[in-house]
Parts: sequence; C-alpha cells; structure tokens
Amino acid sequence: MSDVTTLSVDCGGGGIKASVLNSAGNIISPALRTPTPYPLPPERLVETIVDLAKQLPRAQRITVGMPGMIRHGVVITTPHYITKSGPRSKVMPELVPLWARFDMREALQNQLDLPTLVLNDAEVAGAGVVTGQGLEMIVTLGTGLGNAIFDNGRLAPHVEVSQGPIRWGLTYDDYIGEHERLRLGDSHWSRRVRLVVDALRPMYVWDRLYLGGGNSRRITASNLAKIGEDVVVVPNEAGMTGGARCWDLARTSD
Repeated sequence: MSDVTTLSVDCGGGGIKASVLNSAGNIISPALRTPTPYPLPPERLVETIVDLAKQLPRAQRITVGMPGMIRHGVVITTPHYITKSGPRSKVMPELVPLWARFDMREALQNQLDLPTLVLNDAEVAGAGVVTGQGLEMIVTLGTGLGNAIFDNGRLAPHVEVSQGPIRWGLTYDDYIGEHERLRLGDSHWSRRVRLVVDALRPMYVWDRLYLGGGNSRRITASNLAKIGEDVVVVPNEAGMTGGARCWDLARTSD
C-alpha cells in the first residue's frame, strides 16, 4: 500500500479545497479551490466534490473533511450548510432535515466508485499532525472552532466542542470565530483564544494540544508565549495532508 493515492477534500464554510496525496500525505497534484456554494443541500455538495475530482488525477480512495458531527460517514448535524448564504446567515429550515442523517460516504462512493472516508474536518487535520503518543487534541481556528482527540494515535469519538457554552451565553464558535476576530482585532481575539485553551485544559488533560486552521497563525506572539508549553501551533495545510494518514488513524468502525 506504499503507493496508494488519496483524493483529499477539505470542506469549509467559505471554500472547498481538493488535491491528490501520496501515501506520505504529500500533495502530488495541483490544489484546487472553489467557493462553497449556498444554499447547499447535500446533493449540491456531492456534485461540487465530484466536479473537483474530475479535474484532478484519479486517486485510489477519497477522504472528505467537513464541519459538524459526522458518525461513520453520516452527517448528524452540520452548522454552516443549513444556512442561506454561509456562516452566521439565516438557517433555512427546509435544509435541516435534508442534512440530518445524510450518508455522505455512501453518496460519494456511489458517484465516484472509490473507497471513501468522511470525517469531521478537524479530525482530518489532527491526523496530519499527531505523533501517536499519549492524549493529543487539535483545535482548529477558522470560521469557527473545530476539535478532535487522538488517544495513542487512535481517533476518539467526536465531541462538538464548538457548540458548548463558554460565557455570556456564547458558544465557542461565537466566542473565537472569524466574525469576532474581525470585530475585536488580533490582540484581543488572541487573549480569548488563550482563555479557551485554559478552559479546555482541565476538561481534557491532554499531553499535547495543537492549534491549527487558518487563524492559528494570527495568534499574537505575546499571547502565544503565555499559552503553555503543551500547546503547538501547526500549519493550516494539515486539513488537507491529513487526508492520507487518517485512513490508518480513524476508528476501525469507520
């Protein structure tokens, strides 16, 4: 299996990226990106991924990371794709039942005729950075907050931390999402990130926490210096390159 190739697709609130990886997780094709189309019923996301796949060299398997609670390739809930025009826009009630229990893995396998793995996007990113030693957690900072836990390299059942309350009636998504970063500025927002790390640390008692996603690089140096030696900032590219490695790290029932 040393030469197996993976079509890795990273589905975000604002864009969908795809590329082909070798078995080491290195990108071996041009990386493609298209804006996330809204409104977005499940079939439209499937069509978008299929269209990207047709523009890339054919791979031997597919990994898709997407926001929300995903169990065994089935979407339980997804926060952005039920809205009219993307994150923080109005929820379209008619989309909620369409996404609930939608089997994304089966839909893509039927369309592309390849083994498919569908996970939460932070789980894919975590697969790209964990060492496999001890309890490792990743928190991704972007449109909102993503998270995943790995125990000695094995992916643990997902907990949607982003929807948990933190203070003032706000969820973690509300508190340190992109909307608040733009409103507060990087310095104030970085202090909030530090508060979130401090809040999560006694809950998970990790051996190492990784901060990833596009906004992790925006944490100011002064706040990063105070955040703790058990915290490591990792490149945003992990959301793509983890697409190969997660086949070895995902729960066997996936």
